[in-house]
Amino acid sequence: MGRKIKLPVGIEDFKEIRQEEFYYIDKTKLLEQLLEKWGKVNLFTRPRRFGKTLNMSMLRYFFEIGTDESLFDGLYIKNNKKICEEYMGKFPVIFISLKNVEGLDFETALYRFVEIIGREAERFYFLLDSKKLTVNEKERYKTLIRLDNGRYSMDVNILASALRLLSELLYKHYGKKTIIIIDEYDVPLDKAFQNGYYREMVSLIRAMFGDALKTNDFLQFAVLTGCLRVSKESIFTGLNNFKVLSIADTRFDEQFGFTDEEVQTLLESYGLLEHISETKEWYDGYHFGDADVYCPWDVINHVDRLCGEPDAKPQSYWINTSGNGLVKRFIDKANKTTRDEIERLISGETIEKQVSLELTYDEIDTTIDNLWSVLFTTGYLTQTGMTESGAYKLVIPNKEVREVYKLQIQEWFKRTVMSNKEQLKNFWKAFDVGDTKAVENYLNRTLSNSISVFDTKARDEEKESSYHTLLVGLLVGNADWLVKSNVEAGDGFADIIVETEDFDAGIIIELKYSKTFSGMDKACEKAITKIKEKRYDEYLKNDDRHDIMIYGIAFCKKKCKVIAHKI
Repeated sequence: MGRKIKLPVGIEDFKEIRQEEFYYIDKTKLLEQLLEKWGKVNLFTRPRRFGKTLNMSMLRYFFEIGTDESLFDGLYIKNNKKICEEYMGKFPVIFISLKNVEGLDFETALYRFVEIIGREAERFYFLLDSKKLTVNEKERYKTLIRLDNGRYSMDVNILASALRLLSELLYKHYGKKTIIIIDEYDVPLDKAFQNGYYREMVSLIRAMFGDALKTNDFLQFAVLTGCLRVSKESIFTGLNNFKVLSIADTRFDEQFGFTDEEVQTLLESYGLLEHISETKEWYDGYHFGDADVYCPWDVINHVDRLCGEPDAKPQSYWINTSGNGLVKRFIDKANKTTRDEIERLISGETIEKQVSLELTYDEIDTTIDNLWSVLFTTGYLTQTGMTESGAYKLVIPNKEVREVYKLQIQEWFKRTVMSNKEQLKNFWKAFDVGDTKAVENYLNRTLSNSISVFDTKARDEEKESSYHTLLVGLLVGNADWLVKSNVEAGDGFADIIVETEDFDAGIIIELKYSKTFSGMDKACEKAITKIKEKRYDEYLKNDDRHDIMIYGIAFCKKKCKVIAHKI
């Protein structure tokens, strides 16, 4: 096999990918669809890390005056000669990304906004020498790029009309209307909501977008991207010919994310086709419109790692690029009914929910229904179809996202169950003295009020492992106990061994998973028999601990049975 093409890990600039000969999955059909299904203002909403920025960069390099047309050699769009002749390199383009507009207060975020607009305006420095602009127009341009002690001096009123002004000046210079591309339009709103200046940011963005997108005679068309479809009433008031292309829309459904065919071709190109099933299990499962797609960020990272480490196991790449506060808020807000629904999702089941595709950030937390909607639009849930009543059939898309829920549930468990110290102390005391009824009651109550993370398709050993993790978590809370898991002892490995604060005493625990409630007693006896036959007690006796309590604990769904013997 010849030299392998470099993989564009973390590279979102189309020009860099093409010029430096990185691997590129051709999404230029987006151009054709965008121009044929014309919209004055187009908003694409997709989860993060699904190729939005790269696609917007590709649009910029296609339309922008003075572009290098060779960037598109060999790509799909070059076959459409009519579109290339009419549109390629023919328009001034304003391209801004708002992904870094953030701060703990409005003033900080506002300056980040000013900086982004100022730097984009400086790309058109030639306007100062343009013979098509008047002296006054050049002075207005200077207000966009003027510095004061190295900082842009644009005030909020100038910022609000900056995009419209810049498009007007470009139109007058070139005689062509301007294309405006705004990537991650909703990030400033998200950060503002999190940090308490949401109203101020909504006011600014409403003014800016209204000027640039609604009453702008110098606009050819605009494309925006974001994760959430923010309510039209909040920032797009009165905007006509506004086309929203969400994850539920069949239009453009294959242009964000990788299709099965594209992933197979990618793996084959690097001699990794035998990894298709694991790649699918971990990173596929998203359903946009009529298309099933993989998360591009995950696939590129996984293939890159496999190239250097052929035996590498799949990892959570998408999860680690951002916080998972939404899932945390969802689980914290969940009542018993919702917790049951979360369990069903984790076990691979489908949940039917009415979903709102249009929300404001300050509505997200108001109801659990809104959180269901946001989890869907941001990629933490996907859909497998709709009911006759218009409800979405929601599922967790893949193994990677399932791990997010499990992690947040574990954190929730620590915050809630482990915070009740009085009940925990009584549980430890009961465990210490062999009070099986008290141990059983506490575990049953905890199981009933917790969110299970059991995959119903998992093997019995894996289900047993989930209960094991739960019990270890409860026991290690006792700072005076040394809790060891899967310990080599006697003729095998004991599930859990506890060295208590009493130097003469210890506890051995063997867990069993029972498929039926009626089989739990028998499972407990089998656990006790195993401890004795495998001579697990030798581990404690070798440490001069001879006062030993052994436990056989059986679990079935949200019930447990406990028996104990003294050795």
